[in-house]
Amino acid sequence: MPASHVADSSTPGPGADVEIVNADERLYNHDLAPVPHARRTWTGYSIFAMWMSDVHSVGGYTFAASLFLLGLSGWQVLLAMTIGILIVYVLMNWVGKPSLVHGIPFPVMARVSMGVMGANLAALIRGVVGIVWYGVQTYFASKAVATLLLLFVPSAVALRDSSFLRLDMLGWVSFLFMWLLQLIIFQRGMEIIRKFIDFCGPAVYVVMFVLMGWILYRAGLSSLDLTLSGKVLPGDEQLHAMVNATLLVVSYFAALLLNFGDFSRFAKSERQMKIGNFLGLPFNFLAFAIITVIVTAGSEKVFGTMIMDPVEIVSRIDNKLAVAIGSITFIIATMGINIVANFVSPAYDIANLFPKHVDFKKGGLIASILAVLVCPWIFVDSPKAITIFVSVFGAVLAPMYGVMMADYYLVKRQQVNAAELYTMQPGGRFYYDGGWNKVGLTALLVSGVISVGWELSTQLLKILPANNLGWLIGAVAGAVLYVVLMRIARRK
Repeated sequence: MPASHVADSSTPGPGADVEIVNADERLYNHDLAPVPHARRTWTGYSIFAMWMSDVHSVGGYTFAASLFLLGLSGWQVLLAMTIGILIVYVLMNWVGKPSLVHGIPFPVMARVSMGVMGANLAALIRGVVGIVWYGVQTYFASKAVATLLLLFVPSAVALRDSSFLRLDMLGWVSFLFMWLLQLIIFQRGMEIIRKFIDFCGPAVYVVMFVLMGWILYRAGLSSLDLTLSGKVLPGDEQLHAMVNATLLVVSYFAALLLNFGDFSRFAKSERQMKIGNFLGLPFNFLAFAIITVIVTAGSEKVFGTMIMDPVEIVSRIDNKLAVAIGSITFIIATMGINIVANFVSPAYDIANLFPKHVDFKKGGLIASILAVLVCPWIFVDSPKAITIFVSVFGAVLAPMYGVMMADYYLVKRQQVNAAELYTMQPGGRFYYDGGWNKVGLTALLVSGVISVGWELSTQLLKILPANNLGWLIGAVAGAVLYVVLMRIARRK
């Protein structure tokens, strides 16, 4: 039954725990409720390890290396990356603070600007992105599992003779193994997840340092040249490329710029969150990028061709033990990024849609099943489809960030009564128009059309010159439109 009453009619301070009484069953379960301070166990190291898990992946490796192929000098790319990751650091602190103060996950925080029911739309969009990429990352990790199977059980090659849904049986065995292994860990809850990612990031660093040492030993110090591209852009194009590199870094973190609150809600303090963000973003991202470029540049000298997949580099080492350790480590790394970027958010988002019947663990199970039904091995066979998907959904996510941040910092002035986020009472502050904030939805729709239109015009239709302005345009448009429309509607 709908709630008739919620506790605490005043806005609590950041040190207070909000007690939710008689919350509406359409808006509440124990996983969506504010996390009490006694259960906030994430230190600065935990946040740091979370970012290591996000960055230290095959996808993160390839992304970092690709920036050094833009035709810029290594130091120009590092400068652009430094500016970009510092921007991400500031933006991440902004989005992490409200969830930290009130102990609430992203879909509940979205109720502040979109309405208690309108937040379901925000959760649905973010959830779809996470589910698709959960499947894709699981497939990438399963390829390392297949490599291990073939290495130690050569007869497993016979499984490649039959296939189902365009994936051979070796692929199915490897994929389902990874799918089940992740699910077992993920179903243990956020505390086990914290302990797991505390291990993932550092483990990959150990292997990457060893791999870098081996590459330097085989290729010599010439690998320290931080330029992968043999072609250097003329002076008038270098600034444009540097701006694009900066914006690419911001876009790379677009998904977590929405749901970082799913993790910051467990932080012990804002100071711990900022320490973890600084170590995990500027410090860690740049260090990993430098290691990546040294390994990638050295691979050309050692193997005769530039290899941008660390798993493939490891597989070429003539030592079974080294191949096994390297492959297992990158499997763990992929599981780490799947937790951070692709599992936690859909689990909360699905729970937010059906809180009476679905908690975090059930939401995670549903997300995992849907990730298989996506058939990601078919999806990744089309690089163009992936590019369009990332561009379009990145352009959709950006306006949402702009709307949420403008609402919290400029409209609400950081004054939010968390108890009212769980009531459907018409007089509630976040009830708006029958549970939907039409102003927020309008701002989201219009800015989404602008940003998606921009991306389609550059990525697909080629009407506009190639650039990476989509996320910035979407976020700024969402923020400006929301503030203007809220003031016209005289809403606070």
